[in-house]
Amino acid sequence: MLLSLSVKNLALIENAEVSFGQGLNVFTGETGAGKSLVIGSVNLALGGRAKSDILRDEKIPAEIELVFSLDEGEKLQRIREMDIPVEEDGNVIIRRRIFGGRTTAKVNGRTLTGSELRELCSLLIDVHAQSEHQSLLHEKQHLIFLDRFAGEEAEKALTLYRERYDSWRRITEDLESMDRDENVRKREADLLEFEINEIIGAGLKPGEDAGLEDRFHLMNNSRKIAEVLVEVSNLISGDNEGASALISRALRSISSVIESGGGISDLYAELSGIDSLLGDFKRDMEDYLSSLEFSPEEYNEVTERLDLINDLKKKYGQSLEDIGDALKERQDRLEILTNYDEHLNILKERAVEAYKDMAEASAVLTDIRKRAALTMGEAMEQGLRDLNFDEALFEVRVDEAEDFGPDGRDRVCFYISTNLGENVKPLKDVASGGELSRIMLSLKTVLADMDDIPTMIFDEIDTGISGRTAQKVSESLLKLSKAHQLIVITHLPQIAAMADDHFSIEKRQSDGRTRTEITALNRDAMVKELARLLSGESITETVLKNAGEMKDLADKRKVSNYSGQPEAPAAEGSE
Repeated sequence: MLLSLSVKNLALIENAEVSFGQGLNVFTGETGAGKSLVIGSVNLALGGRAKSDILRDEKIPAEIELVFSLDEGEKLQRIREMDIPVEEDGNVIIRRRIFGGRTTAKVNGRTLTGSELRELCSLLIDVHAQSEHQSLLHEKQHLIFLDRFAGEEAEKALTLYRERYDSWRRITEDLESMDRDENVRKREADLLEFEINEIIGAGLKPGEDAGLEDRFHLMNNSRKIAEVLVEVSNLISGDNEGASALISRALRSISSVIESGGGISDLYAELSGIDSLLGDFKRDMEDYLSSLEFSPEEYNEVTERLDLINDLKKKYGQSLEDIGDALKERQDRLEILTNYDEHLNILKERAVEAYKDMAEASAVLTDIRKRAALTMGEAMEQGLRDLNFDEALFEVRVDEAEDFGPDGRDRVCFYISTNLGENVKPLKDVASGGELSRIMLSLKTVLADMDDIPTMIFDEIDTGISGRTAQKVSESLLKLSKAHQLIVITHLPQIAAMADDHFSIEKRQSDGRTRTEITALNRDAMVKELARLLSGESITETVLKNAGEMKDLADKRKVSNYSGQPEAPAAEGSE
């Protein structure tokens, strides 16, 4: 669940912290008070795009922090598999920093890419904004919803189908590349043969280029190296002041007193060792100097060989291994062109088999989807009735598409009838804006148990509804909050009354500036806020009494919801 939200220097918010409860968390406030900033802040923390004017004070960064708590289980395991560190207490802390047109996102201290952040957030939270209603009008989205409802069985079947679909596509692409006339094939074969002979003719040896590069650099630098080594030789072997001569004199001096004992023999042995090492060094240096001697012919040979190898690298790859791979590819392709008819027949047979395998996997996927479609339709109908669509009919139709595609050969479309006696029609042709919000709520409710998303956020789920419908929506949210943490932004008292935790969002002015403040309400403050939602600015004792009764009734409904006991009847004025 989402434990807390912290926001600093974002739009109208100077500094705000919210601690969420486990059940239904509700935000209310006057129009324009900044309720959308709550969703906006969460979306930004989850990787949403930040506008250029989002900072309240342009001299300091905006910072948003979300703290999630997860029990040990599959989700934590998946997060660890993403190489994201998890706190010992199971907390996942997402921090987003925005400043100077740049943003950074860290999770438990590790910087995440945008794709990694989106993958993580898909495990933790589902944000439902008003704009998402429109996704119900797109049939492609219907297929995604159905597969989510079908769960792991559909996921495995879709994975297998995609593997076979990709295999079939590769084979058909190979067939298309074979479909050339004889003259084109002849020209390609001639080019391949030329390139093969060019590579083979070079007689390349493993590691040859590295050795040639070393020899080339040695030749180019040999004069400078020789000058330095001659100078070193003079310092070591000079007749009177060279290191060898001086060490020899030192040895003769020590030898004159070696009989004296007291460790002199040990010093003599050490100095003799140095003299021996110096002699070895002189011989090695002389050998190295000899290796620097080369002829102009050798220099030309090395240069020409390197030019040849580098030319082949430009054509066929960055290394000798790449050139070897290019040779193999061309030999394989030439063999295919040389035995064209034989390979064409083999490829056609493979295409037939691949198509058969793909079709079988598609059939299994279609069967899973059709079975899930029946169950989903029934679940949606029940969910819609819970939202005051008393006569609603809902069908999830799975029809055969014209061609196979990456997601199978199924065309999925939602059909609905919201009035008694009307035939079902495609959802996009029937539903109004207000109806779409309730249909989406029903869909989210149906999918919630399949997705196992711990936290769900609803922004303006109450668009275009009131009265009994509003009461139905509030009861549906209450049921959903039994298994999921909900965060809801609303202007309806029926929904606000169901809150386990209620937050008020207000605009205040100080020091010539406006800022948005978020306040957690106690029970008395909740009743006053309900009264404001019921009547606006004019709050009378009667309105406060009605608000108190509404809150009492909501509490009773919550008790029956969590205990499984029958619900209390609706209170007067709640519809």
